[in-house]
Amino acid sequence: MKAKNRSQISADGSAVKAESVASLRPPAQVATRARRFRLDDALPPLILTPAMIASIIFVYAFIAITIWVSLSKWGTLRMDLNLREPFGFTYQQMFAMPRWHASLRNMFVFTTLFLMGSIFFGLLLAMLLDRKLIGHSILRNVFLFPYALSFIVTGIAWRWIFNPETGINLLFDGLGINHLITSMGGPPFKPGWTTDPSVLFSINDWLGNIFPAVKDMSIQLGIPVALIPVVIAAAWQLTGFSMAMYIAGMATISPELREAARIDGANEFQIYTNVIMPLLRPVTVSTAIILGHVSLKIFDLIFAMTGSGPGFATDVPGIFVFDQTFKATKYNLGAAASVVMLFLVSLVIVPYLWSNLRKR
Repeated sequence: MKAKNRSQISADGSAVKAESVASLRPPAQVATRARRFRLDDALPPLILTPAMIASIIFVYAFIAITIWVSLSKWGTLRMDLNLREPFGFTYQQMFAMPRWHASLRNMFVFTTLFLMGSIFFGLLLAMLLDRKLIGHSILRNVFLFPYALSFIVTGIAWRWIFNPETGINLLFDGLGINHLITSMGGPPFKPGWTTDPSVLFSINDWLGNIFPAVKDMSIQLGIPVALIPVVIAAAWQLTGFSMAMYIAGMATISPELREAARIDGANEFQIYTNVIMPLLRPVTVSTAIILGHVSLKIFDLIFAMTGSGPGFATDVPGIFVFDQTFKATKYNLGAAASVVMLFLVSLVIVPYLWSNLRKR
């Protein structure tokens, strides 16, 4: 009868009804499994709690402190955390500074040119290596090597390269380019590079017709010449990362798609432009988000290479924060710039993370 109860099936045919499986096991085994389940339930919180506490203290609490300092009167070595009146006056003061305008201009110019250069050349190198050229394995490591370097090392090396007196300008003389130019009646080609404060492609007049306030700005909206070497150095270092992202993306594309395109009569250029590149759009977005996050908070490369530059031509918010906080000891002003940097980075990162969470 007991055996029959063990095999008795409910009306809907779904489960055994009479005795539970646990009742068939020895009491010691049941107790051991119960203790194991309790330990498994308690272990994840025990592991995650220290990390959560550290994140709350060293991330979110410090962000709150930074916001409070940006609103306070702490503008000297003497700490004063009383709120400054009128409320938010430090932000008003900062956005009225010509240097801050130059920092924002340089940040947007640097980010745009840096992303264009890194993504374009990274994709180009990935396509060349995808063709399995001779020595492609060695070349892949060579192209990726700059990414392993520190931004400080990169900044110092490229500062020497773009030195107007002892750097790349000597190459123009050695190759006879300047001799050819002077023989044709022109001046020798000797750019100032990181020492040139001029701005190319100024759009103040054009933009001033739409927004009259732009005409009264104390800075020129355009591409600072001194910022171009910094963009080249940054793109040189991060192109390898972009290349690695695209190589990984190409490895996930089925070879059958390429064969089908060849059967339809597409050449190799059309395969890359019409088949592979559209499939690499998620990789492009991810790469742009990661590199954009790097460029918005760039500090060490520019600090080592040019600093704030001539006429603040290479100044960025990171350099501005450093100077205001540790040189001028205007802690509220440096904190205000830090909060703006956090906001700009959040505009890039948060939508990306939110879209990924919604997909999951």
